[in-house]
Amino acid sequence: MRAIQMVDLQTQYQRIKQEIDAGIEEVISSAAFVKGPKVTAFQEHLEAYTGAKHVINVGNGTDALQIALMGLGLKPGDEVITPTFTFIATAEVVALLGLTPVVVDVEWETMNMDIESVKRAITPRTKAIVPVHLFGQCANMEAIMTLAKEHGLYVVEDACQAIGARYTFSNGETKQAGTMGHIGCTSFFPSKNLGCYGDGGAIFTNDDELASRMKAIANHGMVVRYHHDMIGVNSRLDSIQAAVLDAKLPHLNEFIAARQKAAAYYDDAFRGNNKLLIPGHEAHSTHVFHQYTLRVIGADRDALREELSARGIPAMIYYPVPLHQQKAYLDPRYKDGDFPVAERLAGCVLSLPMHTELDEEQLAYITRNVLDLIG
Repeated sequence: MRAIQMVDLQTQYQRIKQEIDAGIEEVISSAAFVKGPKVTAFQEHLEAYTGAKHVINVGNGTDALQIALMGLGLKPGDEVITPTFTFIATAEVVALLGLTPVVVDVEWETMNMDIESVKRAITPRTKAIVPVHLFGQCANMEAIMTLAKEHGLYVVEDACQAIGARYTFSNGETKQAGTMGHIGCTSFFPSKNLGCYGDGGAIFTNDDELASRMKAIANHGMVVRYHHDMIGVNSRLDSIQAAVLDAKLPHLNEFIAARQKAAAYYDDAFRGNNKLLIPGHEAHSTHVFHQYTLRVIGADRDALREELSARGIPAMIYYPVPLHQQKAYLDPRYKDGDFPVAERLAGCVLSLPMHTELDEEQLAYITRNVLDLIG
């Protein structure tokens, strides 16, 4: 049996090595390392894949979120609602821009933003909602977009873990993660479902004016060369990473199917076990399983993780501390117990290996050992 990894990028590379190497060689031969034709080609192919009118490639997913909020023209003190159970980048960019992060609780089953909690958090100072499509499935976007319309709010989707996930609205319309709000953001960190071999990210929008503004912001606030119309940043996807992503993009649906197959194996093995709760599903969204995250109930999660590691099975905790309990984001408005679902999840979630190269022998070994150790 091959060694089990949380993410097996090396085996994936070997499967598509010829395509990856050809793309990288093309960039090196052309010496078009920045803003070259590979970047343009990937942008166009990603627009076609997602259905987004505009794709703006940037340096990473965090930059994507920051540029999105900058593009909205929000002012210091404006409130931005985001879930407390997520990676820190979502609140980080809000704070960096002098905006006020307002955190809300999440659902126990899907671990995504809880709509009732969002309703309670809206004030006259609220300007935007940033739903996070956690672990690979969309949040309840129909309810979020309805709320946003009622209150005149922007919606910036954090789709950094959910590229390729599809959400179906009650009218039958289906859209991809990142293309439903005013702006969507994604990450191409190597471990993502569509990952490069360094850092990268992208912004999606169907709004021409927003697209023009965010392109300028990502390029030092520059539209005409050396004429800077707004404060900007320097954030771009380099040509080698674009070549890697462009080679991988035609395989994305295949990658998603492989992850879903592995998740189904896990589900079948753990379903019905009273100490292991399998991931809940948002009724209107597909799940692309960036992570496969169990909730360990009535057992010692941390001890289980250590014992799995001793047997050659890596497992991770995403995330051990909610935003409102992070030292950098302590806020007198919030106290322990204010977000009971997020706090409970932080104490019981455990993510198992999840990637495109898991084979049945590995899955059998993982599930057998989890069940043996859980008792």
